[in-house]
Amino acid sequence: MTVTTRGLTQASAVAAVAAGVLFIGVQLGHPHFDAASIQTTEVKIRDTLKVAMCALSLAGVAGLYLSQVRRNGVVGLVGWLVLSVGYLLMLGTTFAASFVLPTVAAENPAYVDDAIAVVKGESPVGDVGALATVIQLQGFAYLAGGLVFGIALYRAGVVARWASVLLAVGGLVSAALSFMPDAFYRLIAFPNGVAMIGLGVSLWLVTRRTAATEPVAAGLDAAAVR
Repeated sequence: MTVTTRGLTQASAVAAVAAGVLFIGVQLGHPHFDAASIQTTEVKIRDTLKVAMCALSLAGVAGLYLSQVRRNGVVGLVGWLVLSVGYLLMLGTTFAASFVLPTVAAENPAYVDDAIAVVKGESPVGDVGALATVIQLQGFAYLAGGLVFGIALYRAGVVARWASVLLAVGGLVSAALSFMPDAFYRLIAFPNGVAMIGLGVSLWLVTRRTAATEPVAAGLDAAAVR
């Protein structure tokens, strides 16, 4: 199998679409999140899919940045790096929610409830240690990175601008929803999820159009040489 730039770009586009679909899908019909539900098979599956979503998002945003690296400039680089840090931290916290907290919940449900409260932006009763700082950094990187990277993609004008705008403002919408009741809190995934789907599809289409025009350009160059 030959690895090409075009193939990697298309793979990152598929990763972005898959991440967006998972981000939205895992929130649909999500049960109330607490120390009891986190031990159920359903929530464990959802949290495992969230881990996959974070990994796919990292691949997706990397492809979006590298596919137009010159157009993105310094703003794009900063936005990509900060957003990637956000997804990396999110990968760590979702991994803990999937494979660590269910075990802890059996022995110390109060700690797990406090950890979940911190994730939702609420005040914990007890001390959750460094987790509170990690969650704060995660939220900042996710919001700021999405905003800056979305602006860079919009300025570059290669992928769909509506999706770039949604990525930029989606973080602000998510921040507002995080202070609302659990039923509304689950809508947090929708702005970013739709943006990732739109950006992924757009990147795929751009790559296909580029591939279609390259043979024509090559033919013209060859004719000019003759």
